[in-house]
Amino acid sequence: MSDNQTKDESLEGPLLLPVRMLNEFTYCPRLAYLEWIQGEFVDNADTVDGQYKHRRVNQEPVRKGCAETGSEDGNEIHERSVYLTADDIGLTAKIDLVEGQGRKVSPVEYKRGKRPHVQKGAWEPELVQLCAQGLILRANGFDCDAGIIYFIGSKERVPVDFDEELVSFTLSQAEKMRELGELSEMPPPLKDSAKCVRCSLVGICLPDEVYLLRKGIQTPVRKLAPARDHALPLYVQQPRARVSKCGDVLQIKEGKDVIAEARLVEVSQLVLFGSVQVSTQVIHELCRRNIPICYLSGGGWFYGVTHGIIHKNVEIRKRQFETALDKEKCLSLAKCFVRAKIANCRTVLRRNHRKPPKDVLRDLKSDMDQAMRCDSLESLLGTEGVAAQKYFCEFSGLLKSGSFEKPGFDFRTRNRRPPRDPVNALLSFAYAILTREWAIVLQNVGLDPYMGFYHQARYGKPALALDLMEEFRPLIADSVVITAINNGEIRNKDFVARFGSVALTPEGRKRFLQTYERRMGQEITHPVFGYRVSYRRVLEIQARLLGRYLLGEIPMYPSFMTR
Repeated sequence: MSDNQTKDESLEGPLLLPVRMLNEFTYCPRLAYLEWIQGEFVDNADTVDGQYKHRRVNQEPVRKGCAETGSEDGNEIHERSVYLTADDIGLTAKIDLVEGQGRKVSPVEYKRGKRPHVQKGAWEPELVQLCAQGLILRANGFDCDAGIIYFIGSKERVPVDFDEELVSFTLSQAEKMRELGELSEMPPPLKDSAKCVRCSLVGICLPDEVYLLRKGIQTPVRKLAPARDHALPLYVQQPRARVSKCGDVLQIKEGKDVIAEARLVEVSQLVLFGSVQVSTQVIHELCRRNIPICYLSGGGWFYGVTHGIIHKNVEIRKRQFETALDKEKCLSLAKCFVRAKIANCRTVLRRNHRKPPKDVLRDLKSDMDQAMRCDSLESLLGTEGVAAQKYFCEFSGLLKSGSFEKPGFDFRTRNRRPPRDPVNALLSFAYAILTREWAIVLQNVGLDPYMGFYHQARYGKPALALDLMEEFRPLIADSVVITAINNGEIRNKDFVARFGSVALTPEGRKRFLQTYERRMGQEITHPVFGYRVSYRRVLEIQARLLGRYLLGEIPMYPSFMTR
């Protein structure tokens, strides 16, 4: 081995397995992969309760005894939150409690629930976790033949002997987990397992959805994913406003006055329009919580986003870029996007038009078929353009009584950059905020929003966000515009016109955003999986299903088309 190789390996260090992840691997290898390799984590009621019940052992330890290796003075050891590493077996752990005397010690692992009535006193993952902690203590010079699992729910201590069988099984699990890390290949999901029901990552794993979408495998999809996410975007558009933090609350101030507040646990994004200021403390806290900060112009043009450390899922981005360089796969995905967009445009016309035009509906149906026959992205773009023209020619029929009851909202044709009438101004703004929504979702699941398959990469253009947005333009953006106009939530006085351009006033934008958020929170029946889910959650599901397709878990990306 050369000197350079030795130096490089010493800098990199051994691959250390977190013992907490070894517990997850024994429970479900896919769960360990998602948490350890991809860095995914979502709280649910169980995890929050567990953190609360661990609050004492998670405190900074107060050193009471001698916990140094080789202690022979017989002092009593009672140490909380002990961080130890064993390089020779490649394990590292934060041990809840180490107790004993001199060299003779035992790890104590706290568990939130009640003691299970099983033969060995605890479940297999818990036994492995405790045994691994014992092995780490041994590697650091302590005598450790047994440990204790303390079940907080029933206030019971269960002793566990580290016999040869348990030690051998623990080391074999560690070796298998190490192989998983080296392969960088996600294990298959558990099939129809009761373990999935209480798992906080089930909405990321999508076990039933993946099996349903695989060829030849039919299984009912359980309602495991949340229908509604109670965390919502916080929009701030007051020109001289400043966002600061007080405890776990965001405060929006104008001068010294607090004009609005929002709890951090209820905020999914912080969206800033124009010259709104934000404190460094807020930026730090939102980055720590992985809550993005979005910057937009006063008119809603998306400038960029601040977020925490980039998603760890490197493998999915590698597959994304490989697919983007494959013309056949790009065309296959692009056909799905365009066909779904045309189908959803047709559905919006069929459901909401005063007199649904049968000839246009028939033509759009034909365009859906034509999109799947296109042999290039250029011809597909032409098919999409023709279908969009037919759709927007009938868009005025979706507005209540046209220009007679709603003067100023007499839509004639689609125009933009800049929009020259109120309806087009609303459409452009709706598309802009939906683009921002998709860019955030894609970043959160580990994909690069700027490398697309249908929309080609271009400087400053979130191509993949625009790709996945296609099928949701009519269902979300157009529907919000139709609702805001027909319900009178947006009126003529909510617009300003300058040099042939029309834009929303701040007050009109505020009410339009309220309409948009209501639509995103609306629950629908998923057309593929059959459960009730909000549109906000649908976007995440679609992004994760695209990831499953790129990783080869499902044969094709399932487009979202309502009936």
